[in-house]
Amino acid sequence: MNHRKASETRSRVLLQLDSDPHPSVFDAVVAVDSKVDHLLRHGSVSPDQVQEMVHGTIFTRGPKELKDTAIFVGGTDVVQGEALLQAVQETFFGPMRVSVMMDSNGSNTTAAAAVLAAGKHVNLRQARVSVLAATGPVGRRVVRLLASQGAEIQVGSRSLRRAEEVCETVQSTFSECVLHPVQTGTNDLLLQALDGSAVVIAAGSPGTLLLPQSVRVQAKHLQVAVDLNAVPPLGMEEVDVMDQGVDRDGIVCYGAIGVGALKMKIHKTAIQRLFERNDLVLDAEEIYALGAEILSSNA
Repeated sequence: MNHRKASETRSRVLLQLDSDPHPSVFDAVVAVDSKVDHLLRHGSVSPDQVQEMVHGTIFTRGPKELKDTAIFVGGTDVVQGEALLQAVQETFFGPMRVSVMMDSNGSNTTAAAAVLAAGKHVNLRQARVSVLAATGPVGRRVVRLLASQGAEIQVGSRSLRRAEEVCETVQSTFSECVLHPVQTGTNDLLLQALDGSAVVIAAGSPGTLLLPQSVRVQAKHLQVAVDLNAVPPLGMEEVDVMDQGVDRDGIVCYGAIGVGALKMKIHKTAIQRLFERNDLVLDAEEIYALGAEILSSNA
């Protein structure tokens, strides 16, 4: 009789830790589509509850088997997601660890796809980029990834103080990056925020118009516009949700679904990558690098 090795039949188990009361259905469906055998979903998880759950993942299988167990940190609050990720990592010791991915509110995978899309057309290291709604979950990650690529960033928000807080947080990690907090509450302020920018990325909440067409066409240096809102009214007026490198008024435009194809590839590949070893930590930069690898392999 031909017996398969135990490692070939062991189930892949993913522990989904959400800061929200109801764990994300979106993340659960992607996990299933990524060939996870068993998905354990927990909502309203706080950092002080993490240790017992992590112990359940690392003490049930031997060290050589731990690559078949992994943890996904989700929820809508990126700050809470970061706290959960830190708590998970602090519970690991020696070889007793599993791979873990943080993608609260889809922030890392969406931000990675947006920045990679812009980088197809502009050398980000030499570019000024405006991020609208930069204080939201995705916007914060977009700013962080742009900083890692050496871009000069206009960190936009209706609240100058909130924009300043994002700048301070990112600057603490990327000390040499150039960030400017800017207000975007009126069309005049918005046009000032776009001054000199080659790229604009709108990362607002669903149904929030951030960039009217009348302002966009006045921004003479714009080369690329990326809108991450898929719910009408869209974040950028006259940019279609399906746009994927479409020229509109001389600007290369991407809509949320246009960016979403790459986002989904990154998300699924990242989940699958968790089960290749037991010591991966996939946060913003690691997920961005994975996206760049996907683009390179498809070139």
